[in-house]
Order: sequence, then C-alpha cells, then structure tokens
Amino acid sequence: MELTEKPQSGHEYAETLLVAANKEQRGKLTVFLGAAAGVGKTCSMLQEAHARLREGTDIVLGLVLTHGRKETAALLEGLPRIPEQEIEYHGKMLQEMDLDAILRRRPQLVVVDELAHSNVPGSRHQRRYQDVEELLVAGIDVYTAVNIQHIESLNDVVAQITGSIVRETVPDAFFELADDIRLIDIPPKELLQRLKEGKVYRPQQAQQALRGFFRQGNISALRELALRFTARHVDQDMLAYMRLHKIEGPWPASGKVMVCVSASPFSAQLIRAAQRLAQGLHAEFLAVHIETPERRFPHGDKERERLWRNLNLAKELGGQILTTAGTDFVETVLQIAVRENVTAIVVGKSGPRRWYEIGRKTLVDRLIDRSGFIHVYVIQGREEEEKSPVITTAVPQQQAGWRQYVGALAAVVITTGLCYVFRGQLELVNISLLYLLPVLLTAAWWGRSTAYVTALFCVLGFDFLFLEPIFTFTIYDIRYLWSFLIFGLVAFLVGGKTESLRRELESTRRRESNVNSLYRFSSRIAAVDDAVTIMEEFVSHVGRELQRTVLILLPESKVLRLQACYAVQQEDAEFQLPPSEYAVAAWVQEHGQAAGRSTDTLPGAENLFLPLMNGEKVIGVVGIAIDTRKLSPEERAVLGAWVSLLAIALVRAGLSSEAKQAAMLREADKLRTALFNSVSHELRTPLAAIMASVYTLNDKAVAYGEKQRQQLLETIADASKRMERIIGNLLDTARLESGMLQLKLDWCDLEDVVSGALRRSKEHTQSYKIKVEIADDLPLIYADAALLEHVVLNLLDNAVKYSVEGSEIEIQTCLDDSEVIVMVKDRGLGVTAKDLPHLFDKFYRARQTEKISGTGLGLAICKGIVDAHRGRIWAKQRTGGGSIFAFALPVTLPEEKAGEKND
Repeated sequence: MELTEKPQSGHEYAETLLVAANKEQRGKLTVFLGAAAGVGKTCSMLQEAHARLREGTDIVLGLVLTHGRKETAALLEGLPRIPEQEIEYHGKMLQEMDLDAILRRRPQLVVVDELAHSNVPGSRHQRRYQDVEELLVAGIDVYTAVNIQHIESLNDVVAQITGSIVRETVPDAFFELADDIRLIDIPPKELLQRLKEGKVYRPQQAQQALRGFFRQGNISALRELALRFTARHVDQDMLAYMRLHKIEGPWPASGKVMVCVSASPFSAQLIRAAQRLAQGLHAEFLAVHIETPERRFPHGDKERERLWRNLNLAKELGGQILTTAGTDFVETVLQIAVRENVTAIVVGKSGPRRWYEIGRKTLVDRLIDRSGFIHVYVIQGREEEEKSPVITTAVPQQQAGWRQYVGALAAVVITTGLCYVFRGQLELVNISLLYLLPVLLTAAWWGRSTAYVTALFCVLGFDFLFLEPIFTFTIYDIRYLWSFLIFGLVAFLVGGKTESLRRELESTRRRESNVNSLYRFSSRIAAVDDAVTIMEEFVSHVGRELQRTVLILLPESKVLRLQACYAVQQEDAEFQLPPSEYAVAAWVQEHGQAAGRSTDTLPGAENLFLPLMNGEKVIGVVGIAIDTRKLSPEERAVLGAWVSLLAIALVRAGLSSEAKQAAMLREADKLRTALFNSVSHELRTPLAAIMASVYTLNDKAVAYGEKQRQQLLETIADASKRMERIIGNLLDTARLESGMLQLKLDWCDLEDVVSGALRRSKEHTQSYKIKVEIADDLPLIYADAALLEHVVLNLLDNAVKYSVEGSEIEIQTCLDDSEVIVMVKDRGLGVTAKDLPHLFDKFYRARQTEKISGTGLGLAICKGIVDAHRGRIWAKQRTGGGSIFAFALPVTLPEEKAGEKND
C-alpha cells in the first residue's frame, strides 16, 4: 500500500519543524549490524517489522531495496510504505527516500535500509544517516541496517584486510545514539554458499565478488570486527546499567588518548586508530595539531584543505580539537600531554629512514625517550587515496610557473651585467657573494624551487664570464669546483630558510589578521547592549571582511524572520530570502547544526547557515552567501569565532533588556504600592469622617441641636471636598501621563489666577496670614488660566499643610526679563537638601513629613502643567526657616502671537 501527502511550502515546513521540536521526544534507534552483505540484515529487519505491525505499531517503510532478491521482496508484502521521491541527476531520474513525506506522516516506526548510502545531489542531506538523525529528532523510531565496513573508525582496518577502500562510511558518534545494536551473523561457509547460489548478487557479480572481497579469510576477519564492535556496545550498556543502579565493581581508570594531526593523508589512519584505542580504554580522545617550522605547517590550499578534513574527522569521531604553535614539536607535545593529563600518545611513522636521517634520532625516537610514564603508540602508515573534499578553497594554489623562472633569469642577468661592468673593481670573491643576492630575492618572492634554479643560473654565469677560460664552461682551476659546491650548499640552505621564513610570515599575518578582525568586532560590541545594533554591526563587519552577503534570522512566533542583512552589491540592498532558503535555516534552528552550501546537509542551498548557540539552545541562525568562491578553512574557522561572539553578545543584550524590564517592573510595583498605600490612607480618612457624621445624623435616639447638625454637615462637606481634590489629582496625573491633557490657551491676567486660587482655598487658609504682592508691570500671558489656578491652589495647599496655624504665607509675582515668576513662601517645616531634587516626583514625600497626610501627587501635577506651558518650576530653602516654591512662565508678546496666527 502507498501513502501520499500534499507537499508543503518552505514556510510551512519551517513551522512544522519548529513545532515538532517542542512537542516530541527523541526516537529510538535500532541498528541491524552485519559483517558483510548477504548475512540477512534486511530480512531480519523486515521480519521484526512484521512482528511490530501485528502488535499494532504504526510502521512504514522509508526505503528498502530488494536488489533482485526474492526473499527480501516477499517480506515487503503487507508493510505500508512511503513512495520514494524522484530527483533528476545528469538527465536521469533517480529515487531517494522522501524524508519530508515521512515527517508529515509521522509514524511510530520507520524502516530505512542501507544506512551508509550517499544521497543523490539535490537531496536535503548528503548522507542517509543524516536523514535518520532528523527522523530521530522528530520523535520517530527507526530500524536500519549497516555492514561493519561502513563504520568510520574501522575504515582503514577494513582496507588493510580486504585491500579495498570503502567510500561510504558512518561516524562512530552516530552509533552512540543507538538504543539497540543487533548482530546478524552466519558462518562464512554459509555466506559463501548463498553467494554462489545467487541469493546475494547476480551470477556475474557473485563470481567477481568471490575472487575479491568475499574471500573466506576476509569474511572471518570482518565477522570478528563485527563481534567486537557489538561486544563493546554491550559492555557500554552494562557499565551504564551499573552506574544507574549504583552497582559496585571494577571501574576503568579515567584517561585521555592524544593523537598528533597534520596535513598528511596518513593522519586519517592515526585518528581512527586513536579513536579505537580510546574506546577500548574507555578514555577521552584529544586531537592536536602543532604548527612548528620544522614540520612545515600547511600553506598550500590543498594542504590546508586536507588538514581541515582531518580535524573534522577527529571531531566527527567524538574527539576534542586543539590547535597550537611551538618551536619544538616534541617539547610542545609533551607539554600538552602533561597539561591535559594524557595517558597515551598516538603518532605515525611514515616509513624507513631516509639517507639524511641516518645517525640521528627521529621525532618519534625523541618522543619515546622523553615520554616518561606516558604510553606512546607508533603506527606504521601508508598513504591512502584521498576522498573528494567537501569544501573547496577560495584562492587557487600558487605554483612556480614560467613567469617566476623568467623573473629569476632576469635577476641573474641584471646581477651578471653589473658584475661584468665593474669587474675591474671587484674581486672574484666579491662577485661570488653578489650572486647570492638573486638567490635570496627569488627565494623570498617565489619559493625554494625557483631559488634553486636561480643558483644554477648564477653558477653558469659566474663560470662563463669570470673564470678562466672566459666564455666557456671549462674550468682550469679545480679548486673552483669546491667553490661551486659550497655556493650550491649555501644557496640551498639560504633559499630553503628564506622560504620557510616567508611562509612563517604569511602564517603570522593570517593569524594576526584573524585576531585583529575578532578584536575589532568584539571591541565594537563590548559596550553595546542593544540587539539590533549588535546584529547590524555583525553583518556589516563580517560582510566587509569576507566580501559576501551576510544575514541574521531570529525566531518570531515560531517562524524565522530576517533581522539584519549586509548586501555586497548595491542592487541587493532590498534582500529577500527565498522560501527554500528559509526552510534550510529552519532546519538549522531546529537541529542546532550547520546546513546549506559546503556542508553535508542540504548542500543545494545558496547559503551556508550556522546556528547561534546559547549552551544547548539555538537562539537564531546566521546565513553566509556561498557562490563559486568557496570559504577557505581559515575563513570557516574565524567565521565560527565571529558567530560565537555574536551569540554571546545577543545573550548579553537579552539579559540586559530583561534586567531593564525587571527594574521597570520593580519601579512600577514600587509606585503602585506607594499609590495604593497613599490613596487608601487619604481616602479612608475623609470617608470615615463622612460615614461617622452620616451615622450620627441618622441616629434618631439622640436629639441634636441646629448648631450640632450644622457642624456635622460642614464636616461632611469638608471631607467631600478633600476626597474631590484627591480624586482630581489622580485624574490629572492620569491625563498628564497619557498625554490627554489639552491646554485651552488664551490671554489671561496672573492677578485673576491668584485671586481665583485664594477664593477656592479660603476655607483652608482662614487660620493663616495670607500676604499677596502683585507687581504692577505684569503683562498678560498666553496660557490656560484654569490649570494655572490649579497650580497656585496646589502650592497654597502644600504651604498650609506644612505650616503652623497662624503663620504667614506669602504669594509674590514679578517680571524677570522674558519670564513671569510666581512664588509661594511659607515659614513651615522647610525642605532638606537631600529632598530638593525629588520633590516633584510622583508619590515622593519627605521623611520628616511622613505623619502629615498626602498622596505625593500635588507637586508632580504642578510640574506637569508648568512643563506643558514650556515653563519651569523649582523649590528652595527659605532664609530664616520655611521653604519657597516657585514657577516661571515665558512671556509671549501680543505682536509675536499675532505673527504666528498670520503665518
């Protein structure tokens, strides 16, 4: 039966992945392992699938190929399957597992055969085991099958046994995900019989396989490897069980295995050997690359690419990567070993000693002599055929072409010409020394090989023009042969050392450039806590450094959105990311792994996408445009450092923003608490007076006189007015903060404003001496008279509240240049210097006035009204005791206002 689903767009697929990652648990992986093809892995896997189907498990076939085997085809009957997708490649339609259809279908269990298979270009992942990883992350259980020769750490061992190199391998770290590894095993004779009967391959292929890979000795050795690999996995399960249940037993001592990695193809074999040793010792695995002048660290693109692949192989096998520089290889290795608590070192020995190594100790000999208690494992190596690189470099390798040799010849001709012209003033010794100059220059400019050719040209020129007989290559004096030999030796040493220094200088410049670039970026974002600024700085910095389009995507409502972009070309300023690229970025966001161009996952994308990691959490995705100019290993390394710095900066910005929000919330809570306490107290007091007076008046058992009734009614009126002022202040505060306060501007007289305020406060100021001084030269001002009256009323109320009954309160107005000033002076408690800056803050009340009722809003309202009139308000201590509260308003002349209206 076939199951089909409607395809999703890029955005829909991105949302599906993000939602699935939050809801599902990781699926369980079961691996059916065999020593070779034909042992019955697929049949056993399908039989188990039938058993699970009968139990009611929702199971489908992701991809199972029969290869013409009748037994396998018969077992496919009755199992639901997802149709394969067709991908065009070089004009042919090829079939691959439809990963998206399986994710949409979301069965409990899926069967995927041939785990080590390489997918057709254009698939999401380059390798099928990566498809399986995505299914596991989505919470789907997987049955899969693989042969022992496809395990990465055993690749070189299998090549040594069978004589053939397996190209399709699966990293050992993948098998650490397996919940169950089932060994499918049959005797070698039975497997050979099946092969002869045509149950494994077609007859013609079977005969060829019997003569090559399927020899009985090969099968026995592969069978032993499969048994050992399975036993190691069982042993790890047993140890995990013992730790979980706290069962006492002999535990292996903790250790660490270190392998020295270089740009040699032989390093891949050393890395696999070290990984197997570390697994056997239950130890950690450390891969170290040391750059020293003696080891000629890689400068060519091909060597750097190979070194990058070797380090990536160590990382895939679960190793820790360390790169350092040193002047002495052995000394640096031992220093790292002591510092990292290394118990075993794996090094390689390329072959028999060369003639120039006879009589002196090699690096391996020196390392063994000085290793002490550290075990040294020496692996005899052989170069293996290199696999096709995944990442190609940006700059073609420099080679000494004909132009370099022409330049070398020109340098020799110029030197020879000068020497010939001044031969009368120069001795032969001087001329021979001058011939070293072109050797040094060509070595510095073009390298060692060109320097050697230059030295040969120099010897010929010196012999032809300056040694008797002249204009011939014949030498009469045999002593000059020694001179030529010494000259050649000096040229060899000087040229080689000069090239070495040149390469060291180039490497130092590259490191310095990378460090300076990282320093510039880190210094720019060090003091920035705004995420938008940090992202804009990142894309512009990285874009300019790499000359590529750079973008940042962050999740919003479970969907990635473009937040910042740097476009290399001007026409790319309005950059739009296609939906297919969004889908790749969503995969990176959900899995926390790099994907896109120049990776094994979704390599058909136009961009390389890298995750922004905060520990185990992915906070966003960085995209880099990859065109025909691929990223070099150095660019990839420094890009990883940039991305790490960006992730740290964004996390810091997020924490800073959260801290600010938390501070604002604390301040809001503080204001809310102050408002609640103040308002509840202020409202409760007049309300209690009103309720007491009302209850007293309603008490019919007591007969009150007219005077008593009038006093109770006055109490109710006073309390009501007090409540009205409190509620009015709250409403005014709300209007000021919301911006709803509208000024009704008109020409008004300050004398009328002050008089109105005195009338409204007459009941409260009867017990005080009010003195008013209005200047005669006050002009009219263009303002809201009602609001200004409210300001004067609040200042009077504040003066009455904090002054002793019978004391004097003064109100003065005056004209000061272009401002009209109104002052309210009292002889009350006064204010301290500490309280002065905060008197006009909402809910602020001085400590010495805590026993006096109030909400702390009156002065804040005054400040808001004065600010709305473009004025200023202040308070200060009064000489002799008390305080002065004043505000100033700008004077607008009638002709100025008329001019504004005409405009």
